[in-house]
Amino acid sequence: MNNALIDELTWRGLLKQVTNESKLKKAMSEKAGVYIGFDPTADSLHVGHLIPIINLRRITLFDLQPIAVMGGATGKIGDPSFKKDERKLLSDEIVEHNIQAIKKQLSFMLPNIKIINNSDWLSSMLMIDFLRDVGKEFNLTYLLAKESIASRISSGLSITEFFYTMLQAYDFYMLYENYKCWGQMGGSDQWGNITSGIDYISSQIGHENSNAFGLTMNLLTKKDGMKFGKTEAGTVWLDKNKTSYYDFYQFWFNQEDDDIEKLLKFFTFMNKEEIDAIITAHKKEPFKRIAQKELAKRVTLFVHGDNGLNEAVKITDAIFSGDILALDKDFISKIISTLIIGESKKNVNVVDLLVNSTIASSKRQSREWIQAKAISLNGIIVSEDYVISDKDIIVNDLILIKRGKRKIMSVKLTNN
Repeated sequence: MNNALIDELTWRGLLKQVTNESKLKKAMSEKAGVYIGFDPTADSLHVGHLIPIINLRRITLFDLQPIAVMGGATGKIGDPSFKKDERKLLSDEIVEHNIQAIKKQLSFMLPNIKIINNSDWLSSMLMIDFLRDVGKEFNLTYLLAKESIASRISSGLSITEFFYTMLQAYDFYMLYENYKCWGQMGGSDQWGNITSGIDYISSQIGHENSNAFGLTMNLLTKKDGMKFGKTEAGTVWLDKNKTSYYDFYQFWFNQEDDDIEKLLKFFTFMNKEEIDAIITAHKKEPFKRIAQKELAKRVTLFVHGDNGLNEAVKITDAIFSGDILALDKDFISKIISTLIIGESKKNVNVVDLLVNSTIASSKRQSREWIQAKAISLNGIIVSEDYVISDKDIIVNDLILIKRGKRKIMSVKLTNN
């Protein structure tokens, strides 16, 4: 059966599994919804969430309605799927705060998305009702056979987390019944939860009446085997206050040549011909990093809009030209305030400053960088005995530190 969405996901290397292509095609003709769940474990999404978010945008090109389900209820438990340990339980207040922050991010990237909170139906449900109406439909052998559950049995799995797949199945049923949501999409690690939902819907309305289907996407792995989205500095967040526009842009700009074609397929909406042309041009002059620039530009634009992209590019150009202090003072102030790494006392030498502000892990590392002329202060290469004082402050007690060609940070100077 010809299916344009399946073809699109396949050539990009995204598609892992689909439960029923005919039901997917019917959903497209009926403009039905497809959902992805987001558990509010933090007050920002990160780059690991971008594949599902971009895929929610991608399905709109094929007449499907994107739906995001906030785990206002399930987020208080945590999905055990392929996690080594049980998640830390969060308070109601923290969960609600996180939901509001995530909703804001999703609405910016996907203006036409429906955002629904599963707390709307789960929080008011009595345990007896859940066991009677939902639990009775799940055979213990069936649940234990799920890889996401089986993988945790040996290390320990609480009853709370064991219930998760049933809760997610009920979510799918409620979305199916009330929001014309016929599909669920997720990473390949969500296959067990997705099929549980499809089976539960069939148990309630009959298999022959169900239009429910599921799609799973390949998890992104880099050629060196490292987990995508982790950096030396830690998680790359979508919140500009956690990861600045500049650092976000640089994360994509610094991707390796070996991974760049896959990343363009996964994270952009360029068609095959456009990507092939970019890769061809890149291979002719790899030192220009043509593909990396295109990736960084498109992903930053999607996540942060024109303002975020323009600021990231302006900072990048200023840093590479070595002329950042020639920028407008208000803009310099804005740049520096988003790049704060740590604090240090005034009147200490640059070796101690790098350690105090956690830029360097030790004095030895600090000296090695300085001796290699890898450290500049406000655009000037400094020696080990250079003492930081008020004269170095650019604005708001902040100074600018650059390490190597691309890493730029600011440090706040204190009196004690």
